[in-house]
Formats: sequence, structure tokens, C-alpha cells
Amino acid sequence: MAKGKEMMGPPSILIPCSYISTESNKTGAWRFLRPRYEEKTSPCSAACPAGEDIGRIEMLATQGLFKEAWETILWENPFPGVCGRVCYHPCERACNRGEFDEAIAIHTIERFLSDTAARNDFKPVLERLPARKEKIAIIGSGPGGLAGAYFLALLGYGCDVFESMPEPGGVLRWGIPSYRLPLSALRNDVSQIESQGVRIYTGRRITRDLLEDMYGTYDGVFVCCGHSASRSLGIPGENLKGVTNGLDFLRRVREGEIPSVEGLSVIIGGGNTAVDVARSVIRFGGKALIAYRRRRQDMPAFEDEVAMLLDEGVELRELVAPITITEESGEYVLTLGSMKVAGEDTDGRARVERDGDTTEEIRVKRVFKAIGEVAAESWFEPPEKGTDIKILNTCVMVNRPDHPAVVFGGDLTAGFKSVVNAVASGKEAAIALDIVFRKGLDSVDEGLADCMVGDGPAHSMEIHMKGERYKRSSHIVPYEEINTDYFSFTQGITQPRLLRDERLTSFEEVDLKISASVAMRESERCFNCGLCNQCDNCYIYCPDMSVVHDSSIQGRHVDYDYCKGCGICVVECPRNAMSLEEED
Repeated sequence: MAKGKEMMGPPSILIPCSYISTESNKTGAWRFLRPRYEEKTSPCSAACPAGEDIGRIEMLATQGLFKEAWETILWENPFPGVCGRVCYHPCERACNRGEFDEAIAIHTIERFLSDTAARNDFKPVLERLPARKEKIAIIGSGPGGLAGAYFLALLGYGCDVFESMPEPGGVLRWGIPSYRLPLSALRNDVSQIESQGVRIYTGRRITRDLLEDMYGTYDGVFVCCGHSASRSLGIPGENLKGVTNGLDFLRRVREGEIPSVEGLSVIIGGGNTAVDVARSVIRFGGKALIAYRRRRQDMPAFEDEVAMLLDEGVELRELVAPITITEESGEYVLTLGSMKVAGEDTDGRARVERDGDTTEEIRVKRVFKAIGEVAAESWFEPPEKGTDIKILNTCVMVNRPDHPAVVFGGDLTAGFKSVVNAVASGKEAAIALDIVFRKGLDSVDEGLADCMVGDGPAHSMEIHMKGERYKRSSHIVPYEEINTDYFSFTQGITQPRLLRDERLTSFEEVDLKISASVAMRESERCFNCGLCNQCDNCYIYCPDMSVVHDSSIQGRHVDYDYCKGCGICVVECPRNAMSLEEED
């Protein structure tokens, strides 16, 4: 028996093998759903007033492509060094990553990219449209005016910027302390704008008569003078010598003056100007108190700035309003009236009213007004009505037969006043003027709608110029459409800052730089919502091997001869950069 088994040996294994191709069996004929690559809009980009392509910026930064990431910012915002420091970054509040663990520190990465570009003397390579014959005059060199000139230059127009001060920048140069915005960062951004061919004429104050003369010299005028006159408190004693405009004080500091601020200074207001005045007073050795008529959570100042203000020793008094100011023995007596919350405004802030006759008196050395600003000249403001007026999102356009196209923008027309909103206004003005010159006034509304980011209101210059971003869907990717199975919980970076004692003794920049490795690690946390980052999940998971690599910008395509429309590629895409639709 044993001998028989030995003679049988091991069993044979037969593996069938086909010697003909199965490519003729085109299984795509079974399909009733069709997957396709469709890049979409990230919520951070839609929330950014300047419409920056943030998902792509983070993707490039992750790969160490810092110059390319910086250039991507410049497509939509010529102030990366400024906005990386002083923007209120609404993009971070919209970040999908914030629902997963922590939002991406977008403004910190933007600042890193700008600083890297300056340190390495990067020269941007941006597509420009062919030169046109029309010339545009821009009145004011603040963020809105310079942004308008920059974008018009990219569109092929010659631009002359007129500024009354000895150096360009507007509020960026004269109204923001150096501990928030160093002069070198601003000058780097302005230099990049000038490198696009923008001409800036400083010390050139424009009057109404000079503006009328420009109508005969230029084909278009962008009036973007900003708000530089302090609002009135409307109380007795506000014209006393010891009552000063907060912006005037900040301007003198930026000019190099070292003011005498001994004793107690009271700042009336709750915006960034009030906070900057108070923090500057502290740095010069004085004491500061902010009196605000609403609550802390209602302050328009940035929350981080308010937190540092309190940490630096500034006192904040909420729900008090000035009643009178009187002079007494070389000091001033400020009478404050108590306020109470009486409801809520449409913007969510408290609506307040006087709380009876309760008052208190404070003896102070000086009072600063910082309750907001208005236009310095009445003719800066756009006309309020007329058949030749077109109201845009952040601008007002006036198109009269006997005048060139005139656009008012920036603080003069923007509902929310900030640096990035001024940039958005300058971009909208540039696009609107471009549409008028190329297609006529009747095409402005349609043309602006065509280049909106998502459902607006931000506009994209790259979309307007029909770049790669033009091909994207306007659909904004919500958190629910992110496949979070492919992401792990990671802590975001903590912004490094000067220690409190170091801050109080100088105007050195408070927020410190981060390293390249930290920037790349933080960028890598980005979901890149709606964008393909070549992760190859679609290629790996396709059961039909119908995802084919190619040399296109997309890097791959779906071979519909064999795709059965199972939709696995769409489901396994971490970023919702694919869509599944019914087959025709």
C-alpha cells in the first residue's frame, strides 16, 4: 500500500491561462452612472474676501513649493506680507478642518510664504494680458487703491496712483503700529506692486479741481481715499486740547515721534484703532483705559488683539459712554454714563441704551477718540442716486457720457472696513473697469458674476482671466463631503509670540516667525477641500483598472470603455474632487 502511494506522487496544479486579450469585453457598456474629475471650491476660499485659492496654496506649501504657493496668493491678493499679519482671517472660521480638530493657521502660513519670498528675493512670474491703450488714475494709495492698480496692471492697463502723504500705504503705513505690521513687510508688498508697472506719485494731494482735470487725461478713475477724519463724539468738551484723534496719534508714532503719555489715557472706542492706541500708550510708559459703550464680545477689534491688550495691562470698561469732558487743574475730568443691553442688532452685537442717570467721573491726562472715521472731504463720497450709477458689491460705479468711467471703492463704499475687504474692493473695481472697456457697461453685472468664488461675494482674478481655476465648480465643499477616514487627529500650531515683558518695552513685532518644517507640517493638515492632490486613491481602488495615468494637468483620466460606474473612486476620494452623475 505504501509503495502505491509513493508511485502516485504529488497532485498536478493546473492554472488556466488565456492567450487572447479581454480588452474586447468593454464593460463600460454596463454603466448607468458616470464618475468624473471635478474640482470644487473650498469653504475657506469662499469666505476669504480676496477669494484666495487657499486649498491650492496649502497643497503647494506642503510640498515645499514655496515660490509657487506665494505666486498663487499674488493672483488674488498683492498683500500677502500685510494680510498674513493684520487680516482678521475669516477663512479660518470657515475651515472644514475646524470641525475635525483645529482649523489651519492660514494667516500664519501666508506670512511665512511672504517672508520666505522676501528673504530669497523671489520674482513672481504672473501672466499678464496684452497692453491696452486705456490709462487709469487711482486716488489714494491705501490697500484698496494699490490693489486696484495692481490688478489693472495685470489686465494690461497703465496705472498712476496719487497719494498725498510722503510714502504710499495709507492706513497700512500710518495707522497700524510696527508691533503688528513692520515697515519692511509693507514695503516688500508695495515693491511687488510697483514691479508690475504701477507708478506711484507721493506728496500729490488731489483736489476737486484736479480730479476734474483728470477726466480729460485718463480713461478711468478709481477714487479710493479711505476714511481719515475722526467721527465726532458729540459731547461737550471734545474740542479741548487734551482730546486727540486716535489715528493722528498713531500717525505721529509711525513718523518716529516719541509722545509724552505719562499718567492715565482713556481711549473711547472698541475697534482696532482704539486697541492700537492703548497698546502704544503702554509701550511708551503710560497707563491706558478703554471705555466702550457695548460689551467685550461686541468689540469690532480682533479677539487676539483684545486678549493681548488685557494681558499687557490695559483696563477695559464695558457698557460706558462719554457724557462730558472738562478741564481741571491741568488734567481732564471725563464723565461716563452707564449703558445697558436693550436687544441685539442685525449684526449680532448688543443694542445699548442709557442705564438711567448713573454716571462716574475719571480724572485723566488725555482722551483719545477712536469711534470710527469718515471721509476727509465730502467729494470723496460717491453720489447717492442717479440713473448713471451702478451699485456693485464693494464699489459704486459712475458712468456719465461726458466723463470717463469713475469707480468709488475701499472704505468709501465697503460695508465692513478691513485691509482684506479693501483689497477685495480694489479687485472688483479693476474687473468692473476691464469689463466696461472690453464689453461695455451692460456686461458688468454678468461679468462679475462669472468670476465669483463659490456663491460670492468674493471675486477671482484668475477666474476672470480664464486661468485653470476657471474650470472649477462653484460648489462649496461642506465638511460632510470630506472622507475623514483618511485623516488623523493632529494638533495645530501655536503662534509663537514675544513674552509679555518683552512686548511692553518695544515696538518689535509681537508674532514671531515659524520655520519651513513647521509651515509644511501645518499645511499638510489641510484637507485641500475639493482639490485633487494626486493621492491616487481613485487609481488604487478602481476594480476595473479604468483610471489611467496620463500627462495632462489632471494626471489621470477615466477610461469609460471599461468603467462600470460603481462609484468606488468617488466614495474613496478624500477631498470630494470627483463627482458621480447619471449616464446620458
